Amino acid sequence: MPGYDTAALEASPVKILIAGGFGVGKTTLVEAISEIDPLRTEERLTAAGVGVDDLDGIESKKATTVAMDFGRITLTDAGVVLYLFGTPGQERFWFMWDDLLNGALGALVLVDTRRLDRSFPAIDFFENRGLPFVVGANCFHGEQPYTTEEITAALHLRDPDTPVLLLDARSREDVRSALLSLLDLLITQADVIATV
Repeated sequence: MPGYDTAALEASPVKILIAGGFGVGKTTLVEAISEIDPLRTEERLTAAGVGVDDLDGIESKKATTVAMDFGRITLTDAGVVLYLFGTPGQERFWFMWDDLLNGALGALVLVDTRRLDRSFPAIDFFENRGLPFVVGANCFHGEQPYTTEEITAALHLRDPDTPVLLLDARSREDVRSALLSLLDLLITQADVIATV
């Protein structure tokens, strides 16, 4: 069909959430991997957010997602097209997460080890709803002072086999690897359910 991406039309659609706390790099991650110009709903931080938005440790942040981010990536080797929905990270927008959850098969939860306490609500959200997820510890400035084992222990994950990965949200290759790890988890869980 002229004007259409035939690879995306032939691939199986999969909805994935990109979630995490305020300022962990969700918008950056979607921008890094999306094969289309991503939809962003960012607004400038203003004085109205003072006392509401916790900028401790991310003082240079100038904008925030107020609804969602949206991107798409076709993984022809896996035969799927991933539709990525980035959640807003601020607590006042969490009411949208349940709506974004509809139809999602899994999630990539980004965490910032400099502000790990901001990660617990996102992890609790997916654990409580039973949606499979992997954790991506964003390596800000290309550095991560903790091992995946240390991060896993600090997060107190209900399932100790939940994959915890180190990634740079700016790196297309890192993000692609994390999404493939999530797909591997989804396939493994589907195979287990099919054999029961």
